[in-house]
Amino acid sequence: MSLSQDDVKKVSLLSRLLLTEEELTTMTEQMSDIVGYVEQLNELDTTDVEPMAHAVEQFNVFAADERAPSLSRDEALANAPKRDDECFRVPAVLGE
Repeated sequence: MSLSQDDVKKVSLLSRLLLTEEELTTMTEQMSDIVGYVEQLNELDTTDVEPMAHAVEQFNVFAADERAPSLSRDEALANAPKRDDECFRVPAVLGE
């Protein structure tokens, strides 16, 4: 399967990328090569391959959830660019 320049223009629009004609030509070639490589994977017989989420089996990748002492309020606010006596000060996002 080969991608057309219109396909790449649509992808660039969705990606919010403004491509010049030269960049569009280059990206069309490169993306066609990528799609061609992925199509090669369809040639493999995977009937006896068990589906998996990771290439290497993983066990308990998360740290143990253990209780530990936390920072005091003053330590937590020590390097804040804006703060008051109790909390971080941030600009309003939703209005008043």
